[in-house]
Amino acid sequence: MTSPPTLKTNVAAISIFASAGMAATKFAVGIAIGSLALISEALHSSVDVIATVITWLVVRVSDQPADAEHHYGHGKFESLSALGVIALLYVLAGGILVESWSRLSEGAPPPTISAVPFVVLVIDIAVNFWRARALHRTARETQSQALAADALHFASDVLGSIAVIIGLVLTGLGFAWGDSVAAIAVAVMISILGLRLGRSTIETLLDRAPEGASEKATLAIRSVSGVVGVERVRVRMVGPTHFIDAIAKVPRTYPIDRVEAIKRAAQAAVSEALGDADLTFTAVPVARDNESVRERIMVIARNSGLAVHHVTVHDLGDKLTVSIDLEVDGDMELKAAHDIAHALERSIREDFGEDVEVDTHIEPLEPELPHGTDASPERVETIRKALSQFAGSGTIHDIHNVRVRDTEAGEIVNFHCRAAPSMSVIKVHENVDEIERALRRAFPSIKRVISHAEPPRA
Repeated sequence: MTSPPTLKTNVAAISIFASAGMAATKFAVGIAIGSLALISEALHSSVDVIATVITWLVVRVSDQPADAEHHYGHGKFESLSALGVIALLYVLAGGILVESWSRLSEGAPPPTISAVPFVVLVIDIAVNFWRARALHRTARETQSQALAADALHFASDVLGSIAVIIGLVLTGLGFAWGDSVAAIAVAVMISILGLRLGRSTIETLLDRAPEGASEKATLAIRSVSGVVGVERVRVRMVGPTHFIDAIAKVPRTYPIDRVEAIKRAAQAAVSEALGDADLTFTAVPVARDNESVRERIMVIARNSGLAVHHVTVHDLGDKLTVSIDLEVDGDMELKAAHDIAHALERSIREDFGEDVEVDTHIEPLEPELPHGTDASPERVETIRKALSQFAGSGTIHDIHNVRVRDTEAGEIVNFHCRAAPSMSVIKVHENVDEIERALRRAFPSIKRVISHAEPPRA
C-alpha cells in the first residue's frame, strides 16, 4: 500500500538540508588542503543536493491522482527525474576522470594532510549512511524511483568518502598519486551506481513488467471462484501502482451480476498479492465441459434475447429431441412469431448438429398485471378453506399465509404449504399443481395461483 505523500516529501526535504551542509563542508576543506578527491566528493554531494531538490519537487507531483490528461496518474515523473539525475552524475564522473588524469599527467602536488578532512569524512559517512538507509526504506515502502535514486546517491557518497580516506592515507604515506586515484575511484563508483539505477528506470519507462508481478497476478485471478482460466495478463508500473490488464474466462451461463462480482473479487485478490494495483478485467464467456444440454439451450435463447421455459431434452441414442416453450408478444402476428421460433431452432441446430430434433411451442408472453388491491378478509378465508379441502389428507398439508388480490385481469392467489422433506421436487410440483387446478375450476375468477412449498418446521 502506498504511504501517505507527506512521508516521501518530508524525507526528501530533510535530505536537501543534510546534502547542502555536508557538500559545503567537504568543498571548503578540499579547497583548503588541495585534495581533488575531496573536492570531487564535494561536487558529487552538490549534485546530490540538486537531485534531492528535484526529488522533493517531483514526489509532490507524482502523488497527484489521475486527471483528464494523465489517465494513469503522474508516477512516471519520478522515472524522468531519475534519468535527469543520472545524466548529471555521468557529467560529474566524466569531469572528475578528466581532471584526475590531468593531475596524474602533470604531476600536481599532493594535498596537505591534517586531521580535519578525516573528521569531516567520518561525519559525512555517518550522516550519509543514516540518510541512505532512511531513504531506501521509504523508497521500498512507497515504491518511489525518485527516492530510490536519492538513496543510491547517498550510498555512493559513503563509498566515495571511504575512497577519499584511502587516498588521503596513501598520500600521507608518500604516494603522491593516491589523491588522484581516489578521485578516479569516486568517478567509477558514480558511474557503476548510475548504471544500475538507469537500468531499472529505463525498464519502467519501457513498461517492462516487474519481476514476478505477472505470475502473482495470474495466480491471484485464478484463485477467484468462478474464473475458469486466464488467457492473458499484462503488467506495467506507473510510480508505485501496478496497472494490470487481464483477460479471464468465465462460464457463459453466469448472469451479468455474477460476472461483476467476479471482477470485484479479482481486484481484491490482485491488490492483496501486489499491494497498490489497478486491475482492468475482461471477462470472456466460455462453455464449460460439464455444461448441460439444457444450459446450452438457455444460453442460445438468452443471446438471442428470447424468453423460453419448460425446456425438455430426450436422448434417443442416435439423436437428441428438444422441446421448448417460447414466449412472444401476444399481439404479434403468427408469421413473425414463427420466424423467431425458426431462427431459434436454426441456432440450436448450429450448436448441436443438424440431426437434432427441435419443437418450439409458441405462447403469448404473460403480460404485466395491473396494480391490484387486497381482497376482503371474508374472500381470503373462503379461498383458504377451499385450498385446505383440496389438499385434504394428501401429501400436501398445512395451507397457510394465503393472500388474495383483485386485479383487472382477475384474482391472484398466493399461498404457502408444507410437504415431507424427503419428497422429490417433481412429486411436490405434481401435487401442488393438482391443488391449483382444482382451485381455478372452483373459482373461475382466479387468474393465477402461486404456491410455495416448504418442509415442516423443526
